Amino acid sequence: MLGLRLAILPLALFAATGLALPSRALAQDAGTAPCRLCTATAPDPSNARPATPLRLEVETRLDFDKVVFAGNGSAVVALSPGGGTRLSGAATAAGARAMPGAVLVRGEPGRAVTVELPRQVQLFGAGSGSISIDSLVTDLPSFPRIGEDGTLSFRFGGDLRLTGDSDGNYRGTIDIIVEYL
Repeated sequence: MLGLRLAILPLALFAATGLALPSRALAQDAGTAPCRLCTATAPDPSNARPATPLRLEVETRLDFDKVVFAGNGSAVVALSPGGGTRLSGAATAAGARAMPGAVLVRGEPGRAVTVELPRQVQLFGAGSGSISIDSLVTDLPSFPRIGEDGTLSFRFGGDLRLTGDSDGNYRGTIDIIVEYL
């Protein structure tokens, strides 16, 4: 009887140590492929930190040139990214040099980016007046991507709104945010 007990004990120890082995080793011993859920997944290359940081260069500033405003009511000067202008209300163009803004983005070739422009920009003159640029628009595609040469260029325009006494030279800044996806 004692001999039977000693024989069962080594079998029980062998079974216990066999259960303690990692499942990956058991699967390899059995001749099957290792468990895919048991290994760490490889990092997604699209989420990897880009090797090239983004740089933004302003090639041309947005310039509505000279506008004559009659001062009665309001006026809108619309400047498209392609350079076309459209006037409405109590305004007439006094110059023909209105220019859309042009930006060059440098970054990692082939990477998708997002480009954000503000909804409205306040412009301030020497006096107490201010005017605004609304509805900033670009000529970017729906899903912009850095080109194979490492650049992405785009142009932008908007609607200049004039009301009240708006005489003077006006200036402001447009914050453009460009990020990798």
